[in-house]
Amino acid sequence: MGLFDIIRGKRAIKPAAPTDRVFAMTTAQVTMEMQLGLTSTGKAAIVFQPLATADFEQIVRDMEEVLRSSGEETGTTIETTDDEFGYRWMVLVDPDFEDLVVGLNTVSTALEAGGYGDRILAGVFPFRDEAGKPVYWIYNYKRGSFYPFVPAGGGQQRDSERELRLKAQIGAELPIEPDLERWFPLWGIPV
Repeated sequence: MGLFDIIRGKRAIKPAAPTDRVFAMTTAQVTMEMQLGLTSTGKAAIVFQPLATADFEQIVRDMEEVLRSSGEETGTTIETTDDEFGYRWMVLVDPDFEDLVVGLNTVSTALEAGGYGDRILAGVFPFRDEAGKPVYWIYNYKRGSFYPFVPAGGGQQRDSERELRLKAQIGAELPIEPDLERWFPLWGIPV
């Protein structure tokens, strides 16, 4: 924040971190499967806050068209849904995990190129453990880091102990969010 910003009473929004960090998930996925017993569900999602502007809607339509046309070659399908909080979820389905990561990167890159990078909330990579329970790896685009989210049984409970174990087990494979207070739960994930 500069002196001019202070005088005007405005704050600059922190830009999103470099998007190439999301690609760390492609190599970490192998470790998760082989050493941690976590299996990808074949889905991934990006969640963002939509705007009711023609420019924003055109960018979203163009992204969907690009993903659908490339999906004809890769097998990726796309579903879009809005949640109760007004966020839009773009869910990609593909058995090839790398295609999912590339697809999420395509969406985030298009939003950032259009000047809407600050609207991106997170990327979500759902996994199942050996007991079939969900384990989510959340990618915070603004911070350029991942964190685990493990819902526990009953209501909006989370298994914080398991999340910390996963953080320790994944080690240097992923850029992990160091501030545990920024490990925000995402309830009602549609994947």
